[in-house]
Amino acid sequence: MTKAYFLLLASTLSIGFLHALAPDHWMPFAMIGKAQKWSRMKVAWVAFLSGIGHVGSSILVGGIGLVLGLTLAKLRGIEGARGPIALWLLIGFGIAYAIWGLKKARRNKHTHLSEDQLRSKTITVWVLFAIFVLGPCEPLIPLMFLASQYGWWGIWVVSIIFSIVTILMMVTQSLLAFVGVQLIKHEIAERYSHAFAGLVIALTGGMVMALGI
Repeated sequence: MTKAYFLLLASTLSIGFLHALAPDHWMPFAMIGKAQKWSRMKVAWVAFLSGIGHVGSSILVGGIGLVLGLTLAKLRGIEGARGPIALWLLIGFGIAYAIWGLKKARRNKHTHLSEDQLRSKTITVWVLFAIFVLGPCEPLIPLMFLASQYGWWGIWVVSIIFSIVTILMMVTQSLLAFVGVQLIKHEIAERYSHAFAGLVIALTGGMVMALGI
């Protein structure tokens, strides 16, 4: 193995780490987990599955592009188009969830879960998963192209390293943020927890879009 190869692997690790620091990679899980009273295990599990969808979609796009001989510029254009769509979906989801949370806080004064509430929890998990599948790992495809000079083995190693780092960061940060928001104990915060969660998620998506991270 050459020094250039090990430098590529080190760059993959560091880029995956920095990429996953963006708050849209972990804040939604912490806030929804708090609002819906998830266990730590469920927060970790949902973040893990969403992380697989997040990196897996970009690996699929990059792999197809390499097989078809598409240029990096074309694939980056595809990934670049997916990014704003996913952020707008995240913002829209946050706003819709906040509105639903406000209505729920005003009409629901008991703690027993109805069938509709249980169904809404399931829907929320799948909506989050879908948003992360649509959200691209934009740094990954250029790394895959750089690794292509080492053959498919090099591409898979880079993809696996990036995926492990990204998913591990998503799960870890989600759990840390979840533990942090659990410390907020106030009657208003509890009653409007869904509305607050939606607002924070929408603001998070807007901030990431504004900063271009």
